[in-house]
Amino acid sequence: MTPRENAMAILNREQPDYYFDLMDALVILPDPMLLSGGKRPENGGEYKDNWGVTYMWKPGAPGAHPHVTPENAVIKDITKWKEQVVFPSLEGLDWSMAKKVSDGVDRKEKMTCIMFGGGIFERSHHLQGIETALVNYMVYPEETAELLRAIADWKIAYIRQMGEEVHPDIIFYHDDWGNKQNLFLPPRVWRELIKPLQKEIADAIHEAGMIYMHHADCICEPIVEDMVEIGVDIWQGVIAQNDIVRIQEITGGKLAMVGGIDGPAIDTPYTTEEEIRAEVHRAVDTYCARGRFFPGIPNGVCFRPENDRIEKEELKKYGREYALAHPILEKGGMPQP
Repeated sequence: MTPRENAMAILNREQPDYYFDLMDALVILPDPMLLSGGKRPENGGEYKDNWGVTYMWKPGAPGAHPHVTPENAVIKDITKWKEQVVFPSLEGLDWSMAKKVSDGVDRKEKMTCIMFGGGIFERSHHLQGIETALVNYMVYPEETAELLRAIADWKIAYIRQMGEEVHPDIIFYHDDWGNKQNLFLPPRVWRELIKPLQKEIADAIHEAGMIYMHHADCICEPIVEDMVEIGVDIWQGVIAQNDIVRIQEITGGKLAMVGGIDGPAIDTPYTTEEEIRAEVHRAVDTYCARGRFFPGIPNGVCFRPENDRIEKEELKKYGREYALAHPILEKGGMPQP
């Protein structure tokens, strides 16, 4: 099987040649909106994105993070957000690089995706700072709802443009709704303010004939049934701090998942090779048995190169062994014990 065929077999509960991280079957297309924001300095210097949000990429950090202060916050008063937020223009974006990469992909071998970062929740707190945003979700729900509505409309318009310009197989939508302990918002507030808009975003993705893969490497367990209702096809970034087996049971296999290997636990200078390989086995044995599961490190990699090499080597080897030893006997079935 090609990586694409193998991925679709797991997604459709058919017999794969091997179990693997879905990301290995994907080619990420350049996002012209992200590219138009200019170079991101990795030396700790500040820069602003197309929304005017200040970020900082500290030396040695895996990526940039918002660096929002009372002085540089885009939204300084949620009741006046309409006067303060300038939405990036979707006119005249240069899709040439994305089209070039897309045209070079053998669609029989790989799938294409666009990594669409800064979901409506993340964007709302990047504009004003996480502490201020969380307070405003509770104290100014009407103004926050208006802001979220406007962000969602912008995202839906951009998703439709993505479909028209390059039509990726997958929209790889990012929005971390929690941390490794819990959701950032009470489920009631999330359901009231985020869920309806996220359903519209999912509908726009599906109407364009694309798969909706949602990245959230955090606790989402309290809202996984809502994620199914919204129309999330694949949850990427499933950390082991979620009760993944319970999630598989209560969602009835309707939510495909990517992750499960406890990256931070095996990404230390003290972790032995045996411990890394054992964690790969644990994740494959525990989660793949219930089907529609792609084992991998939720954030993609171990940051220590040797740990990453061992993890990927073991997953490549054991993922194939497991598929051979646990055949799916009929279409839509489950791996056999």
